[in-house]
Amino acid sequence: MDEGDSRIRRRVSVRKRNRHSLDSVSAACPATELKSSDKEKEDEEMEAGSRRRKTVDVQPVEIIDSEEDMFGDYDSFAENSLLAQVDDLEQKYLQLPEHRNHATDHATEGLCSESNKHNTLNVPTAGDCTELNIDEHTRNQSRHEDVAIEPEADILYDVPSSQVLFFENLHKPSSDLGDPSTEEKDWNSSSPKTVNEKLPINREQPQQTVESSSKIRTSSDANRRKSLKDHLKSTMTGNAKAQTPIFSRTKQLKETLLSEEINVAKKTIESSSDDLGPFYSLPSKVRDLYVQFKGIEKLYEWQHTCLTLKSVQERKNLIYSLPTSGGKTLVAEILMLQELLCRRKDVLMILPYVAIVQEKISGLSSFGIELGFFVEEYAGSKGKFPPIKRREKKSLYIATIEKGHSLVNSLIETGRISSLGLVVVDELHMIGEGSRGAILEMTLAKILYTSKTTQIIGMSATLNNVEDLQEFLQAEYYTSQFRPVELKEYLKINDTIYEVDSRAENGMTFSRLLNYKYSDTLKKMDPDQLVALVTEVIPNYSCLVFCPTKKNCENVAEMICKSLSKEYLKHKEKEKQEVIKNLKNVSGGNLCRVLKHTIPFGVAYHHSGLTSEERKLLEEAYSTGVLCLFTCTSTLAAGVNLPARRVILRAPYVAKEFLKRNQYKQMIGRAGRAGIDSVGESILILQEKDKHQVLELISRPLENCYSHLVQEFTKGIQALFLSLIGLKIATNLDDIYRFMSGTFFGVQQKVLLKEKSLWEITVESLRYLTEKGLLQKDTVYGSEEEFQNNFHITKLGRASFKGTIDLAYCDILYRDLKKGLEGLMLESLLHLIYLTTPYDMASQCDPDWMVYFRQFNQLSPAEQNVAALVGVSENFIGKKASGQAIRKKVDKNIVNRLYLSFILYTLLKETNIWSVSEKFNVPRGYIQSLLSGAAAFSSCVLHFCEELEEFWVYRALLGELTKKLTYCVKAELVPLMEVTGVLEGRARQLYNAGYKSLTHLANANPEVLIRTIDHLSRRQAKQIVSSAKMLLHEKAEALQEEVEELLRLPSDFPGIVASSTEKA
Repeated sequence: MDEGDSRIRRRVSVRKRNRHSLDSVSAACPATELKSSDKEKEDEEMEAGSRRRKTVDVQPVEIIDSEEDMFGDYDSFAENSLLAQVDDLEQKYLQLPEHRNHATDHATEGLCSESNKHNTLNVPTAGDCTELNIDEHTRNQSRHEDVAIEPEADILYDVPSSQVLFFENLHKPSSDLGDPSTEEKDWNSSSPKTVNEKLPINREQPQQTVESSSKIRTSSDANRRKSLKDHLKSTMTGNAKAQTPIFSRTKQLKETLLSEEINVAKKTIESSSDDLGPFYSLPSKVRDLYVQFKGIEKLYEWQHTCLTLKSVQERKNLIYSLPTSGGKTLVAEILMLQELLCRRKDVLMILPYVAIVQEKISGLSSFGIELGFFVEEYAGSKGKFPPIKRREKKSLYIATIEKGHSLVNSLIETGRISSLGLVVVDELHMIGEGSRGAILEMTLAKILYTSKTTQIIGMSATLNNVEDLQEFLQAEYYTSQFRPVELKEYLKINDTIYEVDSRAENGMTFSRLLNYKYSDTLKKMDPDQLVALVTEVIPNYSCLVFCPTKKNCENVAEMICKSLSKEYLKHKEKEKQEVIKNLKNVSGGNLCRVLKHTIPFGVAYHHSGLTSEERKLLEEAYSTGVLCLFTCTSTLAAGVNLPARRVILRAPYVAKEFLKRNQYKQMIGRAGRAGIDSVGESILILQEKDKHQVLELISRPLENCYSHLVQEFTKGIQALFLSLIGLKIATNLDDIYRFMSGTFFGVQQKVLLKEKSLWEITVESLRYLTEKGLLQKDTVYGSEEEFQNNFHITKLGRASFKGTIDLAYCDILYRDLKKGLEGLMLESLLHLIYLTTPYDMASQCDPDWMVYFRQFNQLSPAEQNVAALVGVSENFIGKKASGQAIRKKVDKNIVNRLYLSFILYTLLKETNIWSVSEKFNVPRGYIQSLLSGAAAFSSCVLHFCEELEEFWVYRALLGELTKKLTYCVKAELVPLMEVTGVLEGRARQLYNAGYKSLTHLANANPEVLIRTIDHLSRRQAKQIVSSAKMLLHEKAEALQEEVEELLRLPSDFPGIVASSTEKA
């Protein structure tokens, strides 16, 4: 044949067989009919210069006596055969300047299997049905020489094509052999394998594909098919007598729809194609899961716009800002799933509070189970450093600000920071809030400096000076004023309600007068007419009343209930009684006096004085409409998402401070529930004296956010420098200064620095760390260039940096641990608890001296010795309790810390927060905060001790203590409480029902759980099972990795080293 003919012909060499010559027709592959080699027609087509065919005319099969038939030495294919068409497609693909849009002809489209719905083209091989692996080398050589396939490469190597057809038809009724529908099935499934390479196709062509395929199938001559069938049957019968290996078609089924779509999405992203695939470059299964788990069927227009931004497609850093309840989180979740599934990189999501981390873990664990990635919690004392390096599946780390920083440090230290493909920061405005903002800034600055491939996405509802943040993060900015529900703002002064109107002269216009009939008694109880505003909404709609203080929350809730009629008691009466029962169950039979009175009316208070179990139950009841009114503090606005039809601000104050614009926007942002309310309302109650300030508040822009890196000295700039040198990111003055110039503080230094320059602050901080014994200078070049040298971290510095200890306390902690070694009392846990009680909480403590004295006298002699060892005597406490003057000076922080240790020690012994709360006259919510703070600090002290050999004795002891402080329950409940969302009350219920381990929960049926466990909703049951499955998979994967590591041949094995040396 000529050169043109050879270009459109591909031969696959197979092992030669001795067969009897056939003087009949040559059999074709089930999916393709052989076309006679018409030389003149080929020449005409080559002269026309077109290799694309719109239809395939099937010619009558000619008798071929050539030895080069399919039963002889080779399988031959005419120019319109499948492999020739594949060759055509490849040639066309390689000629395109940009490999993005692949034009395919109708005949080639007819080869598409079911997967063309998802933009993949699976091309079955014809003839011998062996797998054809197309790579660059094969493509280069295919025009000039045959492609040889090794016998080992495929189990079907020894099976002739006719026998493959025989095996495929073995299980079909004989009546189906000539049925066109059977041929149609064979077209899509005749080959047990597919070509590995998948090519994108145009989504607009499926109709043409069907028509083209139909033409091919219906154009065959029935008589010719029957004659061919007879020859094939006789040939296959002869071949079947030969000994042939058994092959399976199950391999074809292994590639599921999900994996196909993931591969297409991956290829789409890598080629930066405009064709984004089924669901924003994600499998269509993701869209189905959002419908199933969250009821989200369609994205808002702004979400679509944001996801299709050019900057997002190019993986540039992005900041986006929208009003509260605008749907910001969904965009971040889709971007995270793209990174995990398509780019196969790990993702870190940083959230402000532990409760939000746990809520997000519960929500995304179901996605992880379905889509094959891990969801790992880094909050409180939870989290492994460095994180486990997964073999195949990727991890989504959901972390608090502090734990996110530690995680990034551990990835930098182990050289794995590039494995982090995306970092998402919720509530980005918190970068300007105290020490937590400084830690967030350090985290982001380190990522920017050490990894050029990690994308950063920041989102917030309250951002003003975005330009500074853009410069710091090198990010694009997207904003929209979209709200799913319209928000109307009102002000209430005396009996009059005004609507906020920026067009009005004084910023507000008259709206209406309140006409609620008040008795004289009620007027005294409710001077602000809260009852009138509330009863316009409840019980059919929900309402939030923000109060300045925690005590005010409780008082307002009680006052409102005293004013409500008995009719409110009948609304969802049965469900309210269930809520009360639930609260008693999780509190060991105890119930708050205020809640006992208010819940029957559908009212409850919500603040940090509640335990996490109580808050969780009340939030669930509010979300389902059982409770219709919350009186709450401002923390609810920044925490879990609990929207309402109406939001009332009791006063323009948070504690004693006047309200900030950011806080105001967050609170009123809770008004309006998407999909439920048509409008949301906010009403700010104010007095005449505050009118001027309030009018300024509603009209002025959001507050700017400023770096706290230098302001928070020991938790900020000093901790940053220590970690930079410890991680070897920057080890000399010039490099450290260069790093600082790239921080958020560096961007704002002209505004923030008045007296000193950035250089001077850098030098001073390094001098301080050196004097404190945390750093050492390697060389000194001279008095004038004193700090022009390299620094290295000391053992104490490394321990402080690894343990993330506040540098204000690191030397005190070292002294306490050193002193503890002299007489560590292990008869009880008191001494260890004292060593792990947080220093910062001790400074805020105000002991009840009578309680202190009473608890001290209940200690054993050995435990009283602990008090004496740390420097607190019984005499001192007794004098304080009796109000006597103290001449001897005693460190107040030590006294307070020991008092908190007593609370924790009593709690670990009794494991009942309510009884401990009564004994020490401390709110139960505060005790729980103290417990979680102690658990986190215990984990930090453990890491601190791991870096110092002299404290080896603490390592095993603190590991066990951390676990006790984290869960604070009986040992048998600990495995159940490892599951996110399972607290003590629920763990006890599960244990009593026979679910005693993680494996039990992971294999539980949610429907059975609902019937077995009292007061468990379907959503909660599904989240518990999903979280348990995720945790079980994580543990199994970790064990598998450990097994492989143990069995792996060491890289420094003597034989290997010698061999590599010889080669060199």
